[in-house]
Amino acid sequence: MKRFLILYMSRGGHTARVARVIMDTVREQGHQCDMMDIVEATHEPVAWDSYDAVVLGAPVLYGNYDKRFMQFVADHKELIQAKPNSFFNLSVVARTPEKSTVEGNRYMQKFLELSPWKPQDLKVIAGKVDYPSWGTLDTLMIQMIMKMTDGPTDKNSVIDYTDWEDVKAYGRHLITLAG
Repeated sequence: MKRFLILYMSRGGHTARVARVIMDTVREQGHQCDMMDIVEATHEPVAWDSYDAVVLGAPVLYGNYDKRFMQFVADHKELIQAKPNSFFNLSVVARTPEKSTVEGNRYMQKFLELSPWKPQDLKVIAGKVDYPSWGTLDTLMIQMIMKMTDGPTDKNSVIDYTDWEDVKAYGRHLITLAG
């Protein structure tokens, strides 16, 4: 039995939901798995030696990753790299097949350029449009981005582009990563 740690950054809760589905999938396969928010992991000690593999996940917000996530990666890159590791990102642009791959997702490529940590394994996951839960400024900004990328602009739209079966498959894949 292997033990996994999922460290994630979530703004609206969708990345946390993805992390939870991954955790549940790993547990269903008979392994142990914990998840911890990056903000919590910044302030609380992480028992790195307790885990056989580490998974990190973050959403793309306005084309960028949260600075706190990037700082955590920079501060802990040696500890992360010392174990089998994987990184997943969530972005609404991954709703299209050509942008749902590591090679075709410009935000994954941006992460690889900017991050001092070079993940052993990568996964792109399509995110969620949830205009009703966003504030006015976020709604206007996302509507502008969606207009440019032929996405939904109706301020009442709630569209989950996440392929939940693919998320579960990623969870099962992580078990093979840990050996």
